[in-house]
Amino acid sequence: MSRSNAPHGDSDATAPHGLSPEAWSPRTLAAQALGRIDPVTRAVVPPLHLSTTYLRDPDNAYRSGFSYARPDNATTREAEDVIAALERAEAGALLFGSGMAAATAVFCALERGDHVIAPEVMYWGLRRWLQQEAPRLDLAVDFVPMQDPEAVRAAIRPGKTRLVWIETPGNPLCTISDIARISEIARAAGARVAVDSTAVSPILTRPLTLGADLVMHSATKILNGHSDVVAGVLAGAHKDAFWERLVAIRGGWGAILGPFEAYLLVRGLRTLPLRAAAQSAGALRLAQRLSTHPRVSAVLYPGLPNHPGHAVAARQMEGGFGFMLAIRVAGGEAAAIDTAARVRLWKRATSLGGVESLIEHRASVEGPGTPCPPDLLRLSTGIEDPDDLFRDLDAALTGAHGSTA
Repeated sequence: MSRSNAPHGDSDATAPHGLSPEAWSPRTLAAQALGRIDPVTRAVVPPLHLSTTYLRDPDNAYRSGFSYARPDNATTREAEDVIAALERAEAGALLFGSGMAAATAVFCALERGDHVIAPEVMYWGLRRWLQQEAPRLDLAVDFVPMQDPEAVRAAIRPGKTRLVWIETPGNPLCTISDIARISEIARAAGARVAVDSTAVSPILTRPLTLGADLVMHSATKILNGHSDVVAGVLAGAHKDAFWERLVAIRGGWGAILGPFEAYLLVRGLRTLPLRAAAQSAGALRLAQRLSTHPRVSAVLYPGLPNHPGHAVAARQMEGGFGFMLAIRVAGGEAAAIDTAARVRLWKRATSLGGVESLIEHRASVEGPGTPCPPDLLRLSTGIEDPDDLFRDLDAALTGAHGSTA
């Protein structure tokens, strides 16, 4: 079915001073969830639509825009519309059941024989998928140091390269890629650019305004922010044939996010700007303090002036440098693992972007072939007091918490 672009709820909500939602700041867009009011109950909180099927009109048409829940759902659209507005996505947004489902849909939409350029530093689950599954789809993949645009240019295969996949900041080494410059290189070669922006959110970086064609988020992370929803999203710059292919893949393959999860995601999105600001400020404070810690050999965070990608990050990120950082622990792998075992306030857990701070020894998780140094700990800063977070890490690094047994 074709997706209706009709707004949900009524349109009588107005911004301060009579401005339309198009003129609202990201903070207002998120807080108001686009300002829609339920037309039946006049509720200010978007309703949860659970129905899997919808009544046909007498002539068997579906003028409501909904026919069945697998390709579309009103609550899912609510979350998609908020994300699309924040990303300034002309094509809109598509929610999937996970970040991996969203990301792999992009590669599955390519033609057999296409060539893909991907970063050496990227989410390990997708890197492994590209190594194991892309060849079965007859896709050729080259992994390059994406922080070097000239390495991207050198990897282009004329007439074959159809997608450049960027992840910035790169997980878990916090590498920074120049979205605008790489987009120019890709466009000249006839390739699309997709950006995994999970580690920053549209509050800090809007890749579509920098020349990218697609942006992907694991919405499980900071978009939702409460560690209680698994979701992924794609947002598109243009409604072209490739975008319609993605719409068809999601609907035909049954990959849509369920309405209850979408309802919770809208809840999370409404506080996204406040959380993103607090978490970025906390991460910067931690990075600054840890950079002089005697038990830390290096801090990887783009907000530090000595980070090799700092200048690019300052140009393409607004209002902060993100919530993710990494530290390399003096003493090597054993010291890093012991540090993670001794924390009390930080939680030893996978994921990032939630309101609680998480710590993880990534090399243990990623296994053989990881580009992650064995002495590295990835830190996802939550909304706790950064001084409390530092004191806990300091005690863990120095052994002040005592034995881990």
